[in-house]
Amino acid sequence: MITNTHSVGVVRDAVIQWRVSHAAADATGFYWSLPVVAETWDGWLNDINGFHVKPEHAVHALDSAHAGAVEEGSVGGGTGMICNGYKGGIGSSSRRLDAKEGGYTVGVLVQCNYGTRDNLRIAGIPVGREIPAPGTVHLHALGTHRARFHHRGGGDRCTAAGAPAETSCATG
Repeated sequence: MITNTHSVGVVRDAVIQWRVSHAAADATGFYWSLPVVAETWDGWLNDINGFHVKPEHAVHALDSAHAGAVEEGSVGGGTGMICNGYKGGIGSSSRRLDAKEGGYTVGVLVQCNYGTRDNLRIAGIPVGREIPAPGTVHLHALGTHRARFHHRGGGDRCTAAGAPAETSCATG
């Protein structure tokens, strides 16, 4: 599950509640779970302190989950994202290796929420440095008349593969 920073707890609780109501206890007879709930701060474009994400939103997401293509762009957790000074969101990509390389499929889901315009690179070229920045972002919806936008941020990345896993991990 992916949600905004102040909704991690409610989403975690809803996932556990959903699991208990939809499946039997584990082999030991317990309903033990520790769901992963990724978060991204979306306070520039969202009323983060309004606590608008409710348990029923997480339950609906779980009940609506399906195989196949996922919604992308300004949906779900990606609604309030800003990437390199532009509206961000959720995107995905996948690749299938040739049979001689194992025939495995690797899929990546990315929710971007980082960087200023001058950080924007395309194919390694720092194109963002050549695009004039407007300098201010109007945040009337949040009750702020003018605010400087210097968000560095981060993002959530989920990688799934139908291949044997390596034992090394990368962080950063």
